[in-house]
Amino acid sequence: MNMENGRAQFPFPYQPYNIQEQFMQALYSALDQGKVGIFESPTGTGKSLSLICGALSWLRDHEEKSRQETAALLHEGEAALSTSTAPASATSSSAEPDWITDFVQKKAERDLVSKLKEEELKRKKREERLEMIRNNVQLKYAMKRKSCEDEEAFKLLHLSKEEDTETQGEQEDEELIIAEYESDDESKTRSRFFGAEDDADDELVEEHVTKIYYCSRTHSQLAQFVHEVQKSPFSKDISLVTLGSRQNLCINEAVRRLGSSQRINDRCMEMQKNKPEKPQHDEGAKRKRGPAKSVCPYKKASALQQMRDGVLGTVHDIEQMLKLGRETHSCPYYATRLAVPPAQLVVLPYQMLLHEATRRAAGVQLKGQVVIIDEAHNLSDTLSSIHSAELTGAQLCRAHSQLTQYADRYKSRLKAKNLMYIKQILFVIEGLVRVLGGKVGQNPQSQTTQTGTELHTINNFLFKAQIDNINLFKLQRYFEKSMINRKLGGFVEKYAGSGVSLHTQSSSNKENRRTEGLNRYLQTLQSNQSNQSNAPVSPADQQGSEAEKVLSASPMMQVEVFFMALTNSNTDGRVLVHRQGTLSESSVKFLLLNPAVHFAQVLKQCRAVIIAGGTMQPVSDFKQELLFSAGVGEERITEFSCGHVIPPENILPLVLCSGPSGQELDFTFQNRDSPRMMDETGRILSNICNVVPGGVVCFFPSYEYSRRMVSHWEASGVLTRLANKKKIFQEPKKANQVEQVLSDFSRCIQRCAADAGGLTGALLFSVVGGKMSEGINFSDDLGRCVVMVGMPYPNIKSPELQEKMSYLDKHLPHSGGRSPGQALIENLCMKAVNQSIGRAIRHRGDYSSIVLCDRRYSRPATLSKLPTWIKSRTSTHATFGPAFAALRKFFLEKKQKQV
Repeated sequence: MNMENGRAQFPFPYQPYNIQEQFMQALYSALDQGKVGIFESPTGTGKSLSLICGALSWLRDHEEKSRQETAALLHEGEAALSTSTAPASATSSSAEPDWITDFVQKKAERDLVSKLKEEELKRKKREERLEMIRNNVQLKYAMKRKSCEDEEAFKLLHLSKEEDTETQGEQEDEELIIAEYESDDESKTRSRFFGAEDDADDELVEEHVTKIYYCSRTHSQLAQFVHEVQKSPFSKDISLVTLGSRQNLCINEAVRRLGSSQRINDRCMEMQKNKPEKPQHDEGAKRKRGPAKSVCPYKKASALQQMRDGVLGTVHDIEQMLKLGRETHSCPYYATRLAVPPAQLVVLPYQMLLHEATRRAAGVQLKGQVVIIDEAHNLSDTLSSIHSAELTGAQLCRAHSQLTQYADRYKSRLKAKNLMYIKQILFVIEGLVRVLGGKVGQNPQSQTTQTGTELHTINNFLFKAQIDNINLFKLQRYFEKSMINRKLGGFVEKYAGSGVSLHTQSSSNKENRRTEGLNRYLQTLQSNQSNQSNAPVSPADQQGSEAEKVLSASPMMQVEVFFMALTNSNTDGRVLVHRQGTLSESSVKFLLLNPAVHFAQVLKQCRAVIIAGGTMQPVSDFKQELLFSAGVGEERITEFSCGHVIPPENILPLVLCSGPSGQELDFTFQNRDSPRMMDETGRILSNICNVVPGGVVCFFPSYEYSRRMVSHWEASGVLTRLANKKKIFQEPKKANQVEQVLSDFSRCIQRCAADAGGLTGALLFSVVGGKMSEGINFSDDLGRCVVMVGMPYPNIKSPELQEKMSYLDKHLPHSGGRSPGQALIENLCMKAVNQSIGRAIRHRGDYSSIVLCDRRYSRPATLSKLPTWIKSRTSTHATFGPAFAALRKFFLEKKQKQV
């Protein structure tokens, strides 16, 4: 088989469609040549399977090829060593250099051979180990029994420890005190030499094999992908690992119960610092410390090793992984991290791959690896939002209040260097509050600010806040090293959560008089919680107090994230100061205008990057914004776009320029609220509902507009007319109600199909960019017609968008007589349209109509931004009659076919 020309055949669970074969061919050669590929394949065309089979075939061939190359090199090296070179003549004046060069050359060859041998040995070991894991079920049971016995012993030990430690000395808050700052690195090297656990950890460190990182937006999309891998021909011999946050993967119930991801992370890290007590440290000191610190029972090296083997041996999704973790008593979060180096396919959410700090923490190394980014239609927005950060006045005041009290309480026990940094942090927070027009030390809810929005470059912002003389980089490092926000979180939880307000503590009463006002304010914040904290909290209560918990958990964490954003960026960042009447509502927000900065690292380090999505149109701005700006040359980019698998007669896209009464459809900002437009929209919908069977999904540009439209229809009786034909559903604003509405919607449609009564189905009012337009499928009867009312342009008045437009206008070339800023607006709008209308056709036998209501859709520039498979079938109608006739005919034909 010739690698250069790609592959003739790909293993596939069934006979692939032609477009799937083409997709895999294109993918294979893009990976082989180390390209950046933009792959567009409409949903419903089996994109995931094509990605899996194409990419894993390449990986398999690549491994085989490098194996052969290694073998050849080894052979060569050994041959060279065995034929010794002729000895240099002793008389020659250059005898010594000859002898030395010969020796050096031999040594180099010998080193190469031994290195190759070592690598080969490692690879063999890895493979044998996997083989063993996959075959050795008996071993698993023995291990399981042992781990149960361990668990018993652990519990007994724990009980005896608790009885042992009743005394509490002055040392009680030891864990809340920030360690002496300078000696941080020394302490690290010290713990290297002591501590038996660390040795166990070191054995697990290994080099990364060539692998594919696959990332998508949500955990449910990742789970779908893993299920596809399980169905593929590769499921038996691929080692796959799914990464997730602690919130998704923790199995320690006591920690999971904390709810917010911030608190789960903090508690987990805290438990790891509490090493199980060891006899070699002096006993006496250890005992005084108060209650036994809890250690997580799931993080034992042997159990982690076992779980890691289990994960590598068979493909698990997150649910199965949690089950395995509970069985083996080991932590899925840490076991999966250990499994990254030897895994061939790593499945992970966007953030973990695209955000550098998170990537480092997860142990993801991109050098020379392959990255596939799926569902990438809004990659640039995702990059921007991952690297943006917002702080409200309420959070700032809370952080200031907590840190002041912390410093007051432990003044005598903190080192001078720590106090200096704490003062600086307080100074910076004061500056940020000043920019918002408020003062620290007073209740932010009662402080009024002048409403308004300003945008600043980072330097201007630092001047305005009068903090330009502080070295933010040093502060940022201090945050990381001292873990101050974790200590502060522990402090607040300990003293506030118990209903004990800080200033009733007699010992530190004197110090706290100055901060009396703050204390009162903190009490009011905590009073909501203190009611619940004494009683055992039921899960239902917990949901309710979630908001307060997030507020009180760690405002300092938000501050740290904001600092990180400020220090990470250069000329591409802006700070948006947003005053909203009261200080607590106002905010400072960091915006990243050029997402390419952070994407450039990924593009530079990886061997190949594949950016895939159902609709990648319009591709031009995507390339401009993320690839060219990141320094990728045109020659490294390869594009692949394929049609849909449905026969062309299964889709009917129509552009309507006017309604049944001849009213021109023009939903511009000026016209869209006129009663005439609203009535006409009602007429169009009731006509559509008369001829379309099953479900109709109607998208509005915004929640606000859909609310106005529906209340107008209620008043004019249009809604009643619609409700005679279809049962009406509305997209909920709360994310947790979406599932319910959807299942009611689909049940209603199934009932109507069976009953054949007056109702012919259901009508769902939805919002572009809302919960329903992303990742939810209206297949078959759920979506026989998708209606777009108007064009969903983003809010041009938003300062963030205006800043982004002017940034693009300054940095990118104008094309086709339009500024890059205008192009951005147009593209954002059409991206949103494509996302919404692509929801209706989900598989080969599906059919659906798409009605675009607005004359602006008929402009050639706009039409050209529709996905190719829709664009080629679209017809534009100046009047309503012919369009309606086409719609009627379309559904009649489909009905006759089914009979």
